[in-house]
Amino acid sequence: MKRQRRRFLQLAASAAALPFAHAARAQAYPSSPVRIIVGFPPGGPTDIAARPMGQWLSERLGQQFIIENRPGAGSNIGTEAVVRASPDGYTLLLAYSSNAINATLYDKLNFNFIRDIAPVASISRETTIMVVNPSFPAKTIPEFIAYAKANPGKINFASGGNGTPPHVVGELFKMMTGVSLVHVPYRGGAPAVTDLLGGQVQVMFASPSISLEHVRAGKLRALAVTTATRSEALPDVPTVGDFLSGFEASVWLGVGAPKNTSAEIIGKLNKEINAGLADPNIKARLADMGSTPLVLSPADFGTLIADDTEKWGKVIRAAGIKAD
Repeated sequence: MKRQRRRFLQLAASAAALPFAHAARAQAYPSSPVRIIVGFPPGGPTDIAARPMGQWLSERLGQQFIIENRPGAGSNIGTEAVVRASPDGYTLLLAYSSNAINATLYDKLNFNFIRDIAPVASISRETTIMVVNPSFPAKTIPEFIAYAKANPGKINFASGGNGTPPHVVGELFKMMTGVSLVHVPYRGGAPAVTDLLGGQVQVMFASPSISLEHVRAGKLRALAVTTATRSEALPDVPTVGDFLSGFEASVWLGVGAPKNTSAEIIGKLNKEINAGLADPNIKARLADMGSTPLVLSPADFGTLIADDTEKWGKVIRAAGIKAD
């Protein structure tokens, strides 16, 4: 009996010490460099957004936060690397809207994003801009819809590839308006914009990072932005929802970690990332990309991911979109 009682007291003491052990680990974190995996090549919007946040975290937490690009399969290669990593907070993912899209776009993935990646913090929300070549006759959304309905199948809409955010946003627009547009996928947004400028295609739902400069220069005409509210970068441009009730489409960026990463580490990272989003330099960098800071708790970021996964899943299934 005495031996059992002693064992029980030892277990109780160990259990009582656990919260303190977790807290101590979180307080010590990070004690070595941290990798942030970006599933796209250097120089793209995700990479550009990751670098100032990585620098901010390095300065705040006293360890290097290294951006590591692992492009391929629409970000699935980089995502899987994080899924397989140890849940110790030293391998993080630059999560992107494509992760929510890929859950339905790809028939077979070696992971379940919602199950296998723990949401840490959101970083930004970005609109897409519905842009047309200036020679296109429509100057407003109602004019575009009327022209498209009068000319079914004669308008080409470009994207950076099958299943990319600009593609699924365009398919959502088609579904909600009933217009017939011909999708023309490119290998990346930049060549798609080049052909839009040249008039080979007529419309694109483009990222601000590759279209804003051309809009400001008058080389492309912005008909609308796709977020629920107007963009600070284009305050005079209406939203699609102003003419099409219920339409909303945006692209988000954030940080994820392998499942089972401790709540203490996730909480610490969330706090520091949210502090960074209030920093004028980071806000300015995001504004240059046509993005706005998105401050959410880990739970609310998880809800956003789940909602978008369901939303884009419906669009992908209805439009019959397949990965390249």
